[in-house]
Amino acid sequence: MPFIDRFLIGPMTTLLIATVIFSSNLEVQKAQGQDAKKPPKPPAHVQTSHNLQFNRDIRPILSDRCFHCHGPDSATRAAGLRLDQREEAVRAKAIQLDQLDQSELLARISSDDPDLVMPPPSLKKPLSATQKATLKQWVLEGAEYQPHWSFIPVPKTISTPAETQSRFREKQPIDQFVEARLAEVGWQPSQPASRLTWLRRVTLDLTGLPPSTAEIEQFLSLADSPETRRAVVDRLLTTPAYAERMTNDWLDLARYADTFGYQADREMHVWPWRDWVIRAFSKNLSYRDFLTWQVAGDLLPQATQEQKLATAFNRLHRQTNEGGSVEEEFRIEYVSDRVRTIGTAALGLTMECCRCHDHKYDPISQKEFYALSAFFANIDEHGLYSHFTETAPTPALPLYADGQQAQHEKLLQEIDQAATALKDIESRLLAQREQSQANSKEELTPIQPVEPVAQFDFEGISPGGTNRLVDSRKTASGQDRGHAIEFSGDDEYKLKEVGNFARTSPFSLSLWLKPTEHKPRMVVAHCSQAAEDSAFRGYALTLDEGRPTFALIHFWPGNAIRVQAPNVLPLGQWSHVAVTYDGSSKASGVQIYLDGQPLSLVVERDKLTRDIRHRSEWGDSAAGSLSLSLGARFRDIGFSQGQLDDLKVFEVELSQAEVAQLAESTAESLSPAKSSSRPLHWLRAQPEWKEAFSKLASARVAEDNFITRVKQIMVMEELPGMRPTHLLKRGEYLQPAEVVQPDVPQAIGSLRAEWPRNRLGLANWLVDDANPLTARVAVNRLWQMAFGRGLVATPEDYGSQGALPSHPELLDWLARDFMDHGWDLQHTLRQIVLSDAYARSATPVDIAYYSADPENRLLARGPRFRLSSEMLRDQALAVSGLLITKVGGPSVYPYQPAGLWEEAGTGKSYPKAGGEHLYRRSMYTFWRRILPPPSMSTFDAPSRESCIAKRERTSTPLQALVLMNDPQFIEAARVYAENLSLAHAAPAEQVKVAYTALLTREPGSRELELLLAFYEQQVVTYQSQPETTAELLKIGEKPVSGKVSPAQHAALTQVILLLFSHDDGVSR
Repeated sequence: MPFIDRFLIGPMTTLLIATVIFSSNLEVQKAQGQDAKKPPKPPAHVQTSHNLQFNRDIRPILSDRCFHCHGPDSATRAAGLRLDQREEAVRAKAIQLDQLDQSELLARISSDDPDLVMPPPSLKKPLSATQKATLKQWVLEGAEYQPHWSFIPVPKTISTPAETQSRFREKQPIDQFVEARLAEVGWQPSQPASRLTWLRRVTLDLTGLPPSTAEIEQFLSLADSPETRRAVVDRLLTTPAYAERMTNDWLDLARYADTFGYQADREMHVWPWRDWVIRAFSKNLSYRDFLTWQVAGDLLPQATQEQKLATAFNRLHRQTNEGGSVEEEFRIEYVSDRVRTIGTAALGLTMECCRCHDHKYDPISQKEFYALSAFFANIDEHGLYSHFTETAPTPALPLYADGQQAQHEKLLQEIDQAATALKDIESRLLAQREQSQANSKEELTPIQPVEPVAQFDFEGISPGGTNRLVDSRKTASGQDRGHAIEFSGDDEYKLKEVGNFARTSPFSLSLWLKPTEHKPRMVVAHCSQAAEDSAFRGYALTLDEGRPTFALIHFWPGNAIRVQAPNVLPLGQWSHVAVTYDGSSKASGVQIYLDGQPLSLVVERDKLTRDIRHRSEWGDSAAGSLSLSLGARFRDIGFSQGQLDDLKVFEVELSQAEVAQLAESTAESLSPAKSSSRPLHWLRAQPEWKEAFSKLASARVAEDNFITRVKQIMVMEELPGMRPTHLLKRGEYLQPAEVVQPDVPQAIGSLRAEWPRNRLGLANWLVDDANPLTARVAVNRLWQMAFGRGLVATPEDYGSQGALPSHPELLDWLARDFMDHGWDLQHTLRQIVLSDAYARSATPVDIAYYSADPENRLLARGPRFRLSSEMLRDQALAVSGLLITKVGGPSVYPYQPAGLWEEAGTGKSYPKAGGEHLYRRSMYTFWRRILPPPSMSTFDAPSRESCIAKRERTSTPLQALVLMNDPQFIEAARVYAENLSLAHAAPAEQVKVAYTALLTREPGSRELELLLAFYEQQVVTYQSQPETTAELLKIGEKPVSGKVSPAQHAALTQVILLLFSHDDGVSR
């Protein structure tokens, strides 16, 4: 049974809820009783003059009714006719300049013939009589076109309307534009809102929290003046709560979540990026830098950790690790998501459809979509993240805590110093050896073979699974070697407790191979758990199209060494292959030998900075359980029908001479005189060299142990060269067409010659003053934050299908002022919230304004809208005193209904937190993409699977149930009720203080009377039901002091829960 049924008891409940919730609308009811002297004139979006403007009056009609078949998309263009370009419409005779009244456009829209009329009946979007008349007037007036309004650069100067310069000269420009528009249509603005209404409004808008009782008292103690209000705004802008509130909106745009999404929905561990955003807003980082760092911080000169961390913005998209998924398909998905996100967040454009075809409404081609994607494709990433490890996919940034980076650099320096010392000692020893050989006539001591730590001749074993034993090779002397193992390619042969080497450990492998076919990749030997499912972590010897290839991998592809020999192993013949590694974490430390001879290698990857072993601290499921395996690997291509014999494993880097011995080379080739110029076998026996190498090995281990403890996060890191980007037919990864170069849509602008053709060049273009969109989109979002609706009502679409700005000159003025003041977000916010338009009452002077302009586009009244899910929860916590104001840190797990994660198939149970984690701000709540916090979803929070520029606002019965039943709200009400009872003896004072704290206004006498009556009735009921009372008061982890009468405590709890649902409590 819901708590509202179990705990809110009595016959007055329904009446009281209705009375209290709607009592805040008394002013509205008063306005409704006014006699309107005359009908209101049209709101802002309705034409008020007969002067047609293409962007305002014509383009919306053509875009909605015509562009799908006669617009930018060549693939769906009918009859070769384009109506989005005047010259094309004239060429096709749709518009006849010499005989405008004979234009085919007019004939088609006026036709009664279903085969001729446009739009065709099948579209089911017929033109209204008004639309036909508008188009006819436009054609007869000359059919003038305009560039789309949002693609025109923001003017350098924007003057306020001439008539306002005398009437409203004392007002700031925002109000001059707004009131000039009101005067144009003959409307009157609302009266100023009350002081406390403004205080609640501005505090919630700038911090996401209500004003505290102390802040209310301080504000009322001062005279109401512009200076007083500016001081309030300045104070709010310096609080950590402001930075958190701004961050919360950006999280929607950045599609931030704590999990990857898709089926497995594993954790991403990207909260450090969220903390960076908070720091950026706290420091009032300019929006120019804010965008630049996130798009291309890693490419800035001498980029700092903070600048690199910011680029995690581009990696917050969904990712998959589902078995059977195609890596390249999902890599393309990730790149496309980055394009769509930057298109929405920075440019306010819909880019989705351009992936498959030219945009049907805006002048953006499919080729330009892929030219944009080329900026974001050039990182060393893999399309699938690991199933068996929680390590951050590459490219990844080490997140150094204070002093750690300097400590790490010192450790790296110690490695370099130890390596230099070893090299010097080695050079001196070899010089002495050479001199000794020159002076001595004695024969050199033959090379003594080093002992392997393990060797396998495959005699008398069970080969495992579908593998089998076969007759092996003969040695060079003709000796029969007995049996070899032949692999099926499906079953791996696992060796026990051998070969699990660290990246700092020198080691060597020696084996004989006989391939019978070549494939793109065939796994011969490896020490890893799986291929893609474990990010290839470990090391592996493979034959790629028959070429010996060796890799040591922490996380493929961005943290790995991979080298390949050009030589192809002959089919049907035995070849000796050896691999040596010196423990240096460098490709130069790997050598592949074929039949005793070193091969020249092609280096494919050379960046190994972390261990190749599976470790528990990285969440590796196979930590400590792996060893060398042969012939196959989980979800990889095995050594099918290939044979292997005489495997030896060494814990040292073998010398060339030692490898030659293993390859059974001729006696001449084994003589010391013919051995490698770097006789490791000899150096290893020299005490001085052994001591120096031991110091180097210790330095490497110390650095490895240190970096293992440093957390990582996904970021962007440019590849050395440019990865080719193809236009993909129909957006399918299997249909690559022409190669495209990085570029921006030409309808919006172009890259300057001095800018690099990479993400930094793109970032420069985005924040250039000549870009027509970025500043407009940014200031419109700030306006939306304060007014609940932007000057452009479609913040995700500034194209032809988007809404026209209600106040275009004001939008341009804000954008220009924003750029002229260094892209300063706080400056623009300050301008907006200190305007008269913002400070007005939400009640209009004429009730007819509601029906004439329900969305308040004309701004005749002040902004009023429902609080977000985060604000509702944070408000309850703040008023109750439970809110923990700690800033940043990992996500937390507050109250949530049990069993939801299990039902969603996550394979995990929700790990509900305890203590202060239950009371952190809502923005820190763990966000699972496939199952966002349910109470927040009820209040329209998105899943964040994609970039969201504007949340929906709904009002549903389920929301009321959450406010009355959710343990978080019940506990907050319970704790606040106890605090009030201990601070104020009289129930009337308790209710009055609670009302003021929650609604930022004092209750009227009738409201107070109703609430007290409800309180007294609840006291009586709870006194008669002690078990129900006890059950209510034990909800939540915060203990009850027992100093308050249980019935009175429970009754006041219900009063507060009622206020949580009050219209003034859920709105601002």
